[in-house]
Amino acid sequence: MYSFFTVSVVPEVPEKISRLKDIAYNFWFSWNEPARELFSRIDGALWEEVYHNPVKFLLSVRQEDLEKASGDREYLKMYGQVMDSFDRYLTGETWFKRRFPEHSEKVVAYFSAEFGLHESHPIYSGGLGLLAGDHLKSASDLGVPLVGVGLLYRQGYFTQRINGEGWQEAEYPLQNFFEMPMMPVMGNDGGILTVPVELPGRKVNVRVWQARVGKVSLYLLDSDVSSNSREDRAITAQLYGGCRDMRISQEIILGIGGVRALRSMGISPRMWHINEGHAAFLCLERIRELVRRGIKPDVAIEAVKTNTLFTTHTPVPAGHDVFTAEMMDCYFGFFAQQMDISREEFIRLGWDEERHAFNMTVLALNMTDFKNGVSRLHGNISRHMFRRLYGNVPAEEVPISSVTNGVHLESWMAPQLKAIMRKYAGNWSSSLNDPGMWVKVDLVPDEVIWSAHLQLKEELIDFARKRLKAQRERNFETRERIAEVDGYLNPDAFIIGFARRFATYKRATLLFADLQRLTALLNNPQRPVQIIFAGKAHPADRPGQELIKRVLDIAGLEPFRGKIVFLENYDINVARHMVRGVDIWLNNPRRPQEASGTSGMKAAVNGVVNFSVLDGWWPEAYNGRNGFSIGIEKDYPGDEVQDREDFLSLYSVLENEIIPAFFSMESGVSGKWVSYMKNSVKTVGLNFSSDRMVREYVERYYVPAISRGEEFRKDNFALAEKIEAYKSFLKKNWHHVAVCEVGNDSRALKKAGDSLSVNSTVRLGAIQHHNVSVEIVYGGVEGDSLYDLKTVPMTLAEQVEDGVYCYRGNLTLPQGAFGYTVRVRPVSPDFVNKFDLPLVVWAGLN
Repeated sequence: MYSFFTVSVVPEVPEKISRLKDIAYNFWFSWNEPARELFSRIDGALWEEVYHNPVKFLLSVRQEDLEKASGDREYLKMYGQVMDSFDRYLTGETWFKRRFPEHSEKVVAYFSAEFGLHESHPIYSGGLGLLAGDHLKSASDLGVPLVGVGLLYRQGYFTQRINGEGWQEAEYPLQNFFEMPMMPVMGNDGGILTVPVELPGRKVNVRVWQARVGKVSLYLLDSDVSSNSREDRAITAQLYGGCRDMRISQEIILGIGGVRALRSMGISPRMWHINEGHAAFLCLERIRELVRRGIKPDVAIEAVKTNTLFTTHTPVPAGHDVFTAEMMDCYFGFFAQQMDISREEFIRLGWDEERHAFNMTVLALNMTDFKNGVSRLHGNISRHMFRRLYGNVPAEEVPISSVTNGVHLESWMAPQLKAIMRKYAGNWSSSLNDPGMWVKVDLVPDEVIWSAHLQLKEELIDFARKRLKAQRERNFETRERIAEVDGYLNPDAFIIGFARRFATYKRATLLFADLQRLTALLNNPQRPVQIIFAGKAHPADRPGQELIKRVLDIAGLEPFRGKIVFLENYDINVARHMVRGVDIWLNNPRRPQEASGTSGMKAAVNGVVNFSVLDGWWPEAYNGRNGFSIGIEKDYPGDEVQDREDFLSLYSVLENEIIPAFFSMESGVSGKWVSYMKNSVKTVGLNFSSDRMVREYVERYYVPAISRGEEFRKDNFALAEKIEAYKSFLKKNWHHVAVCEVGNDSRALKKAGDSLSVNSTVRLGAIQHHNVSVEIVYGGVEGDSLYDLKTVPMTLAEQVEDGVYCYRGNLTLPQGAFGYTVRVRPVSPDFVNKFDLPLVVWAGLN
């Protein structure tokens, strides 16, 4: 191995169009069609060859083609319009600055292990990365002063190839970072900025890159630096690849290296957002920083928590990263000393007793005051999943809320749909949260939206045929096999789309449970049906790969040939074509294992109707007029029962409702189906955009966290020290607290609306009565617990003796059977929520 220098040489871009480079190095092009057309107009074939990468395009384009464009009057007119639009976007007034002018310069740091911005930047695997990419785009649109921090993977996730036998093969092509839409960050010494990160027995130097996403910067960390060992250079080679040592090394670089990179660039975030547990080590680095400044460790922990948000995306316990205590000792033995805490105290920060390991999600939950899931259902699942961390706190009161995911409409809505929106709803993209704007979708004539859909369907079929032919050519299949693809997929057929990660719980082959029924469905000459599949299985997931093989085996059978196809290498480009061009979007995971899901949102805003299990986001969106549901919302005794019931429901709805609705044509237009399409666009567009999502994050978390962090840092962290001392006192003395007696005046049956007087004797010991809330808790009865809890505060009636008090309260009786009890919990005006300190004593549980 030898060192060398890298130089990127581009043709001389004529002065008249010199700012093409500005567009090429800003992902604003990814959601602006005219910006992309500036490149494709110069050389359409080259634009496809470089896979829509504008930087690589400028490195490859012929000088004479640039000169020709610079002399084309029509091209220059379009160029001028794009540049005017770009400049207005970058400099115009924003929602955030109007809404929160006092916070307009306060940076939010958003950490994620992957970001999906565009197919030209393949450092994402799926939903988590695309959600992060859309988050950055909407933060830019809204003017949120946010920076993203992630890792830069030399080999990306992996490139999926389907071989001649129908098996997935994983390829890992090396990315040339200097050909991608980003630039290295330069340090004060004039060289590329690197930051050191300690790993066992050595330091790893990490290079920092900057990608511009509209107004937002994304900083990406790369360990492929010549000064590192070969092993360390490979740390950031693959997303979700390698062994446990590779995973913990990546997460150290992301969390700890990410904080150091921001500090090295002079960026001081006022709020920190951890997007999934991979980045939770950033909390440890920030605690270490404060301890080095002389702040006590427990106070530093309180200070870090105040302005940190954790978003969890995983509804399955096995999906959370865990490391053994021995691994933590190996990688963090020195770190505990720098945090001025013992080894046991350090391990306890993220220790999961249930899994007997250090859990990154537990660390994130323990180190943050703000926590959320990514749909209402997922928030509820998360509260139950992690109730064990909150003592006697009921699951429904565990302080994990939810913000349902959304999608960046400008990125995902087809140009044809955008044109329709502009014509009938005016400046629609600046009114995404206005119900009145979305109602205007009803003004669109049925034939207009139907015609646009048919055009997008033709584009998808053309795209699919080209990819299938390229795949067969690569696999050296016969000319006949390659030529027959031209007859695949009928534009007059009803096309079902299924595209997502091929994990077993997503049940890609549920439709195949009855091949005889499937044969009848796909071979009805009056109502033909076809299916397009796409998706990757993790290279280590053999059952997932077997699902892909099963799909391809079925697709090769005579009754299904040309009617079922699988498109390899599912990425943003494939997704874009599919969510715009199929007729219905199928989603049938085992409930409740889908945290949110966003592909269905992308489909819906293009008028593609959803057909889904009531899981993730769909229970919030489904109204009976904007799509269809599979099964019902209930818990099942086992997978086999759920699979059987959902299969029966899927076919029943498909055969008896969906297909008849689609084929109810009048004058070549399915008015009934267009009604579903319009309702999809207007309901999902209004409620499930990333614009709405980011506004919600800003208002519910970012701004409160910024303000809370500032208060806790005043006067050398005086409030953090005060609250830490208060919590320590309560924890030390809480064992004295007891509900000694509960009484009431229910001598006779009462009717709804009457008042039940409740009294209770409570022992507090050394804790003062104003430091607690004594409350009546009531709700429905289920087994040995209450649900749908409501509370009524009790008032102090008298002091019975030293440390013992009598409380009274009145409960307005609801109708029906219910249960009630009394509990005591600590209170403070400085708590972020009522179980900021998860201590509670219940009557009868002393």
